[in-house]
Amino acid sequence: MPEAYIVEAVRTPIGRKKGGLSKVHSADLGAHVIKGLVERTKIDPGVVEDVVFGCVDTIGTQAGDVARTCWLAAGLPEHVPGVTVDRQCGSSQQAIHFAAQGVMSGTQDVVVAGGVQNMSMIPIGSAMLSAKELGISDPFSGSVGWTERYGDTPVDQFYGAEMIAKNWDLSREELEKFALESHRRAVQAQKEGRFDREIIPFGDVTADEGPRPNTTLEKMAALPILMEGGRLTAAVASQISDGAAALLIVSEKALKEHNLTPRARIHHLSVRGEDPIRMLSAPIPATRYAMEKSGMSLDDIDLVEINEAFAPVV
Repeated sequence: MPEAYIVEAVRTPIGRKKGGLSKVHSADLGAHVIKGLVERTKIDPGVVEDVVFGCVDTIGTQAGDVARTCWLAAGLPEHVPGVTVDRQCGSSQQAIHFAAQGVMSGTQDVVVAGGVQNMSMIPIGSAMLSAKELGISDPFSGSVGWTERYGDTPVDQFYGAEMIAKNWDLSREELEKFALESHRRAVQAQKEGRFDREIIPFGDVTADEGPRPNTTLEKMAALPILMEGGRLTAAVASQISDGAAALLIVSEKALKEHNLTPRARIHHLSVRGEDPIRMLSAPIPATRYAMEKSGMSLDDIDLVEINEAFAPVV
């Protein structure tokens, strides 16, 4: 089977709510990283066979196949198509999967993958609630099959995170200590320049705005809980963020034809689902399945990244 290689990966800084990227059109965020990717790799944009971008709330500035819009907003060839993927929080990861699978199947040689989201401009969940004026309160409650199986329990990340904290008996103090350490590590990484290479500054925004250097356990302890009877506060929850990322994924043939040097080879791709109400515990079966399918163990892995939506997830 042909193998898929990551030649380059770039991103904008991650802006915070009402921060430096909050008023930037989503297409321009995506165009910024695509242009940066093309310039850095010196790939002829005309040989790109597809642009696959992840995006969750595809309304407003993110509607109309934002992957294609980003490419065109970057001023690149019109013959190159684009497609937008929604696997919720795994959307951009799935974009990489589809791009790599196109290469590994032998049907494509050069694909741009990535994602874009301006949560300041298009609040999270906007697509879920967009049909309220049509009498549809949410995507689930009108389904006979869904309600027979899951009832009227909220399909909500806050609810799922609270379930994890309760099921694994994680205290508020434990969660806040984890969150504090997460910010400390992010701030340290910024100071050491660990993100500098991957970031393409956008105007005056040159670094991630999310990490908080001055937070303390005392400040966290003073915050109100998000759900009555729960353990989570805003301190242990993911922030409202704005940004975009793009990767160039190619075949071995393309490496030679276009004189490209790979940064990584994709070894394995898989996904796995979980209880859709608890939802955020899916990294457990997904990791187990990936290890089984690839024949690897965690001892073979030097670095693991888990989407830190809420402290209890990790």
